[in-house]
Amino acid sequence: MAKIKLSEKKKQELKEVCKSFNNEKSELINVLHKAQGIFGYLPAEVQESIAQELNLSIAHVYGVVTFYSFFTMVPKGEHPISICLGTACYVRGAEKVLEEFKRVLKVQVGETTPDGKFSLSCLRCVGACGLAPVVMVGEKVYGRVSPEGVKEIVAEYNS
Repeated sequence: MAKIKLSEKKKQELKEVCKSFNNEKSELINVLHKAQGIFGYLPAEVQESIAQELNLSIAHVYGVVTFYSFFTMVPKGEHPISICLGTACYVRGAEKVLEEFKRVLKVQVGETTPDGKFSLSCLRCVGACGLAPVVMVGEKVYGRVSPEGVKEIVAEYNS
């Protein structure tokens, strides 16, 4: 896990989040959600602070962070791109769409472009199977995406 230095202000903000959930161990996922909202991701120092505040082992916190795909330990880009690889999307060519995003952005899945603008990830199902293949950029859903449509989507966020 990458190490960062948290400012005193951020440490205090994290403590307040934990306190807002009464430092309950059972509230770990809620605390992690709030923390990721503050930091944009969950680096080692954030996980360690949460473990300390909730009186949990660092291994337990790390296990939860790595189990749920919503959580990330690397900073996401300004425009996180997620390609659905659920059955309907996969059958309708999502893999080719993913390959085109990797080619256009010059990054692999899990990486962020050097300018911090885009990050690329995959997910299992968006729940919009009728629109397959589906791509999400932030909260915006794009349906029936073809490899030819990838450049157009990226261009929308590059202006």
